[in-house]
Amino acid sequence: MIKTSFYTSRLQIRPITVLDADDMYEYAKTPYVGPFAGWKPHESRAETISVINGAISNTVYHRNSFAAYFVGTWAIVLQDTGKMIGTVDLYDFVPYHKAVIGYSLNPQYWGLGIAPEAVKEIIHYAFSFLGLRRLEATVIVDNNQSIRVCEKLGFKKEGIRRKGHQRYDGVFLDTIVYSLIDEEYNELYGDEIK
Repeated sequence: MIKTSFYTSRLQIRPITVLDADDMYEYAKTPYVGPFAGWKPHESRAETISVINGAISNTVYHRNSFAAYFVGTWAIVLQDTGKMIGTVDLYDFVPYHKAVIGYSLNPQYWGLGIAPEAVKEIIHYAFSFLGLRRLEATVIVDNNQSIRVCEKLGFKKEGIRRKGHQRYDGVFLDTIVYSLIDEEYNELYGDEIK
């Protein structure tokens, strides 16, 4: 069976669907989320639906005699209200080797420890279930919220990619490369492994 959903005391982390469009558009249209992640604020609910459909089409479901997995975009959902408040993504996936993790969160929920709580579940999944050796996060240099999440979760700063990302408006931005490798994961989270 493919594990696709995760639960914490406050959150459900499950594959994103088009039913999340209203909640996602609520924060994706603001100037506080997308530009710090390199994407433009959404101009319409239809654009949000298009982004969600793109995420769904890029989802990887794989099953063979040795493994079954889901790699793609998860919605971060508050268990008590059912409201979708953000996303966590795994992409650039190379089986048994590496992937890149990304995340976004509705600004109304910043500062509550929700992003680290959600990302940590996907970190566990990446190392314990997918058997990855390396998890990478690339953060625009002035995205202080994302930098704090990476550092709080034990990612190590590897360096700066000068002009490492071209934003939606054509501007080139420096990015920080963070990584977490399997030995560090086992040292940091060994007692939590599910």
